[in-house]
Amino acid sequence: MDKLDQIFDSFVTNNLFKSKSVLQSNYLPQQITHRDELIASVASILAPALRGERASNLFVYGKTGSGKTLSVQHVGNKILERLKEMGEDKDYLKIIYINCKLKKVADTEYRILAEMISELGGSVPSTGLPTDQVYSKFIEIIDGRKQVILIVLDEIDQAVKKISDNFLYTLTRLNTELKNAQISLIGISNSLTFMDNLDPRVRSSLGEEEIVFPPYNALQLQDILKERAEKAFKEEVLEEGVIAKCAAYAAREHGDARRALDLLRVAGEIAERESSKQILLKHIDAANQKIERDKMLDIIESEPKQFQLVLMAIMNLDKDKKVDEIFTGDVYNSYQEICEKTKNEILTQRRISDILAEFDMLGIINARVVSKGRQGRTREIKLMLSPGIKNRAEEILEKAIFS
Repeated sequence: MDKLDQIFDSFVTNNLFKSKSVLQSNYLPQQITHRDELIASVASILAPALRGERASNLFVYGKTGSGKTLSVQHVGNKILERLKEMGEDKDYLKIIYINCKLKKVADTEYRILAEMISELGGSVPSTGLPTDQVYSKFIEIIDGRKQVILIVLDEIDQAVKKISDNFLYTLTRLNTELKNAQISLIGISNSLTFMDNLDPRVRSSLGEEEIVFPPYNALQLQDILKERAEKAFKEEVLEEGVIAKCAAYAAREHGDARRALDLLRVAGEIAERESSKQILLKHIDAANQKIERDKMLDIIESEPKQFQLVLMAIMNLDKDKKVDEIFTGDVYNSYQEICEKTKNEILTQRRISDILAEFDMLGIINARVVSKGRQGRTREIKLMLSPGIKNRAEEILEKAIFS
């Protein structure tokens, strides 16, 4: 028998999943476990939209996987369902959802506006118009009649990082230009300090109402995993202790439910590849290693261009056989060379130090302060990427910087 046939046969005959989609991030459950009070808070703030009134701007924040997006989407869907039940023409309420982490959607103010116009059934060219004209088009589309638009900006901190907070200020001021329609903004962020760094005018406009989502604890994560596992897997395919181990790993990662669900799904996929009849504890460990690797590559791919330039400088030095130790000054010199070659703006040494501190926090490098005698103190940089990640990271950087 052909080897491919063997692989395909084992997948067909050994399917551990009943419904894998239940463990994926885009799955929206009917009930959201351990978030009742927070969902009620979101609902009470957005409820005026049911009467065609503008709801207060809302800012929702908490660590990754704490149920923020799920809860906001759940409330939005319930509002639209209620409008249908009331027999109302739900055209007086529109909900627009924008994921600001998607490069093609939210890397410029123009693209965010173009995406919102597209969600409302209009269109603008992908580039070419002055931004103020695109704003005029947006106003023209929504202000033709009395309606309320709820704009959900998920991972709003990513857009501000790429663009600036000016576009948020403009959005919060649009209501003063509208005669018939009204806009409410719902910002969602994983950064607990995001609001601290905004222009005070934006902060006061955006943060009319704020809700903080705390991380889940290990027991709450177990409840979430049990509930989803019942729908996701066939009976008796989970070894005893698998759910608890998944929850423990994710609780260590600041109570990230998304991480817990990913672990369980990837462990199931690994078990199937091994033709195992059960998902075992060892499959959770293997899934954890795989997710760590993928997460690091995602970070490298989604970081701004300047971060990528600094990382390329470190990786070039790390590969150089003549270099035994890498110090901050070496990184800056290498970074300058790459910027000159690629015609990118050269940031100050202080700004590069900030980027290195962020890399250290993300676990991409280890930065140790060392004394160089009369030359003062500096940081010794060690690249912490495993050999399996390095090659793929280089490909991502080459593509991002040189293409």
